Amino acid sequence: MALKGSLMFLGKHSMRGHPALVHRMSISGPLLVSQRAKSSGSTPINTGVMFVPQQEAWVVERMGKYNKILEPGLNFLIPVLDKVKYVQSLKEIAIDIPQQSAISMDNVAINIDGVLYLRIMDPYKSSYGIEDPEFAITQLAQTTMRSEIGKISLDGLFRERENLNFAIVQSINVASEAWGIQCMRYEIRDIKLPERIQEAMQMQVEAERKKRALVLESEGIKASEINIAEGKKQAAILESEAEKTQLINSATGAAEAVVVAGEARAKSIKAVADALGTEKGAAAASLAVAENYVKAFGKLAKASNTLLLPANAGDVTGMVTQALSIYKKLDQNVVKEVLEEGTVQKKADSTE
Repeated sequence: MALKGSLMFLGKHSMRGHPALVHRMSISGPLLVSQRAKSSGSTPINTGVMFVPQQEAWVVERMGKYNKILEPGLNFLIPVLDKVKYVQSLKEIAIDIPQQSAISMDNVAINIDGVLYLRIMDPYKSSYGIEDPEFAITQLAQTTMRSEIGKISLDGLFRERENLNFAIVQSINVASEAWGIQCMRYEIRDIKLPERIQEAMQMQVEAERKKRALVLESEGIKASEINIAEGKKQAAILESEAEKTQLINSATGAAEAVVVAGEARAKSIKAVADALGTEKGAAAASLAVAENYVKAFGKLAKASNTLLLPANAGDVTGMVTQALSIYKKLDQNVVKEVLEEGTVQKKADSTE
């Protein structure tokens, strides 16, 4: 009997004898057709012993009134009195939402379609709450999607696609709770825009890219000029620091040279003073004056053509005598300084 009932069940589920089901399959898909076929009369025959497949719920009526829901596995029914009225699948079902026209908040007409994923949570409500639950969900998804699109602009439709899907799911679940159906998720599959809108969007994208290119180019020029200015600034700072260091080193060297020259001059003056204090100091002074006179006379006419000569320029003895008489009248310290200068000049000449 069980085998006979199974064969009759397969015969009743055949598509060849149901042209209406074939038409629905061309519109909604095989999964939807399977559910509608089972709830529209193509149900298993009561053979007393019923084997319910996994992830299915069989709604049983006894004498035309709801009795119970058969769980997967082995179940027993009373023949003639009990009847399997509805067969509901507990699997997640994907329903194709046909393309429809909608108007966004900024009055742009768009064509949009999607895919809806749902699951029957309560077989009793799904069987007795509504005549065709999948068809009702499809219509509800279309109207909800049209309503949600009217709340946002075209740009927001692309940016807030995920939020739009979530809002559609929430709206469908509120209405489908009484039907025992839960919408798991909704995905927008395709969005078609008018050709003029697409051209305008393409122009907007190109203008935005050109703007970004110009901004990047200007930022590059700005960075280049800043780097050049910074380089010149650093070069000027380094050059000034080098010049400063050079001046400091020159001043330090000059100061040390003055100190060394002063020490040498002091030593030479001391030596001259010591020499003048000896017995032959006057003779040495006379000799130094004569030598300086001769050297100075020899350098005449080297720097200029104009000369001022004494009347007795050739009388060296007279000049020395005159210089010695002046020497005797001068202070001892002044004489020492004069003789020291002569000594230093003599050493310089000998070095040359």
